[in-house]
Amino acid sequence: MIITLKKINLFSKDYGKISRLYKTAFPVNERAPMWFMTMKSGNENVDFWGIYSNRKWVGLAYVINEGSASYLFYLALSESMRGKGIGSRALQSLLIHYEGQRLFLALEQLDESADNFDERQKRRKFYMKNGLKPLPLTIREATVTYDVMGTGNVKPDEYESMMKKYLGAASRLVSMDITE
Repeated sequence: MIITLKKINLFSKDYGKISRLYKTAFPVNERAPMWFMTMKSGNENVDFWGIYSNRKWVGLAYVINEGSASYLFYLALSESMRGKGIGSRALQSLLIHYEGQRLFLALEQLDESADNFDERQKRRKFYMKNGLKPLPLTIREATVTYDVMGTGNVKPDEYESMMKKYLGAASRLVSMDITE
């Protein structure tokens, strides 16, 4: 199985599939507007990836970069591709691509009262199995607080600088912070 990452934009052949996956894979309160992400993907510090297995589209990844830190903002596989080892291969491809960077991500906190607690546990185990470690941080984006995992620690001021640069003028409209 060969995994490849291809840059995505509004005119990419698989953009419609990627947009649909994005809307079904993430709860509405955890999604940035797709039009905004697409617009920002033209910036040099943003990588919007289509994930392909043996040349067939299977998923998406969206990464925001700042200095030596890379924030895996979104990662999702098409539902029919899950449970086949493709996610691990895709994440390994991302880790290779961002080698030398401190790749980190935010994931739902382990809340035993959450409807999807089992899914949250599986997601955490998936990332740990693939080399990410829990970091002593939480990220709050809008109304949701997340745990943080990664290949190396990120400092609150790095995250804040990264997100201000990414959001631009919109940073005044979005409440985001990271705490140790």
